[in-house]
Amino acid sequence: MSVWDEVVGQPRAVGTFQRAVLGARRGAEDPQAFTNSWLVTGPAGSGRSTIAYAFAAALLCPDNGCGVCPSCQQVAARSHADLTAVATETVSIDIKTARSLVGRAANSPTTADFRVIVIEDADRIVERSSNTLLKAIEEPVDTTVWVLCAPSEADLLPTIRSRVRVVPLTTPKVEDVADLLERRHGIDHETAMRAAREAQSHVGMASRLVTSPEAWRRRDASLDGVLGLATVGDAVRKAQEWTDIAKSDGEAHFAERAEREKLETYRDLGLEPGKPVPRKLQKIFRDLEEQQKRVAKRATIDGVDRILTDIQSLLRDLLMLKLQVGVPLVNESRRGELEAVANRAPAWHTIASIEAIALVRERLAANVPPQLALEELLIGYAIGSS
Repeated sequence: MSVWDEVVGQPRAVGTFQRAVLGARRGAEDPQAFTNSWLVTGPAGSGRSTIAYAFAAALLCPDNGCGVCPSCQQVAARSHADLTAVATETVSIDIKTARSLVGRAANSPTTADFRVIVIEDADRIVERSSNTLLKAIEEPVDTTVWVLCAPSEADLLPTIRSRVRVVPLTTPKVEDVADLLERRHGIDHETAMRAAREAQSHVGMASRLVTSPEAWRRRDASLDGVLGLATVGDAVRKAQEWTDIAKSDGEAHFAERAEREKLETYRDLGLEPGKPVPRKLQKIFRDLEEQQKRVAKRATIDGVDRILTDIQSLLRDLLMLKLQVGVPLVNESRRGELEAVANRAPAWHTIASIEAIALVRERLAANVPPQLALEELLIGYAIGSS
């Protein structure tokens, strides 16, 4: 067993990090293989955070990442004293968080040879926060290792990009993701392959599909009827349905955590849950509520983005059938529906609809309400189909 076993389809990146771990040890043959500042890039679902934590575990482990020792188990639980894990669920990483990280980076490790700071969503670091982190990343303490994760180099400021060693990831093969699902969840090969295809090799989403029937139901519901939209009314109703699905998806992830955070706050303050909060402590709860609102908003936007990704795969399949390319379909279970529409849907309309999805994402990033952005997308599709 090894910490690298959970990394799917990234042999070159794994090799780079394994050499870095060996290069970090005293008396290493190739010390140039190691550096203190890294950036892992790759598309969604490629395993950026997975490989980042595997690297962290290997650095902190006395046996270079055995996967079974207390150190590796603590990294897996994100509880290691020398690991700082930053995984924001809000729209951005603020200046307060950046300053806290700079302070942690200056501290010496407590039990291992290094202190490792992993920032899973480095693309969400606002410019002011990036400037705060710049010097700490540019001239890190010898025993501090930064591992940033982002979709691409372009998502970070040039000043940050020029000071990190970049390790690019690729989209894993469907077969590799299916193999991981079979090993991790003990499911049959056919189900694993379907989940891997429909998740488009996104490891996290594929795992969610095979462990949550509700997640698969929501995906199917979001795709149902899309190809048959023919009126403005149909489009508006479907946009509302998508918004509801995204909200319920986000709430499913968020509700339990929000209640747990509130109870923990009561306990930390020595208060009894449900009892009136003293006036001087009310601001703490107001701040918590504001933070939770930001997390809920982010969860809804992420839910909308997942729906858009699934719709894009449906339109991609439609285009492949129309052009008779002969490649495997992402949504093989909908082949009959797709073939029926492909016979009458012009290729230009499908291409225009795929391009319109990119525009929706731009509008969501600009804080356009999801309902309005989705309505425009589906009305355009319905009018073009009629």
